[in-house]
Amino acid sequence: MKKSSIIVLSILVISFLVGIYFYYQFPDKIVSHWDSQGQPNGYMSKFLGLFLMPLISVALFLLFMLLPKIDPFKKNIQKFRNYFDGFIIIIFVFLFYLYLLTIFWNLGYTFNMIIFLIPAFTVLLYYAGILIEHAKRNWFIGIRTPWTLSSEKVWNKTHKLGAKLFKVSAVIALLGLVFQKYAIYFVIIPLIFSVLDTTIYSYFEYKKLRR
Repeated sequence: MKKSSIIVLSILVISFLVGIYFYYQFPDKIVSHWDSQGQPNGYMSKFLGLFLMPLISVALFLLFMLLPKIDPFKKNIQKFRNYFDGFIIIIFVFLFYLYLLTIFWNLGYTFNMIIFLIPAFTVLLYYAGILIEHAKRNWFIGIRTPWTLSSEKVWNKTHKLGAKLFKVSAVIALLGLVFQKYAIYFVIIPLIFSVLDTTIYSYFEYKKLRR
């Protein structure tokens, strides 16, 4: 078994053990959602609150294991598989961190959820930029538009731009620690811009290539 799979499976097992440990200590309903200012505004049953995240993580793990096997360009995925495996680990560490924050909040610790998530978002976005930088053409990983999938040249140019944009987005996200009232917007707006910009860029690069 690959090292990345062992790490992820360990995280999954620990998540379920944490849920089992706290199940009888929590009330019937627990806080499960926070607003843009990091304050609680949603609740769910303690079963879903404690086990929904681990169950979603299991489904994601199975999906991540399946996709490289069924991709028509699966040989290309092997060319950047180490970066993809690293991204998988970071995704599950991020989800586990979010899960632990939820646990701590429901244990009575109060803090601004969004502010505590900013460093995690920063790491996730920056590594996404690294993954995009090394991703080769495939159907499931990277900036997949009709135009990047139709041309390897367009794929490479779009991903070169996308890597820079995602890394810059990660740095901008850190500003949320300074301007805490607008912290979530320092994450969302640069991310939306990066997605839209690379999508539009890939279209015009493809049109330029066709001409």
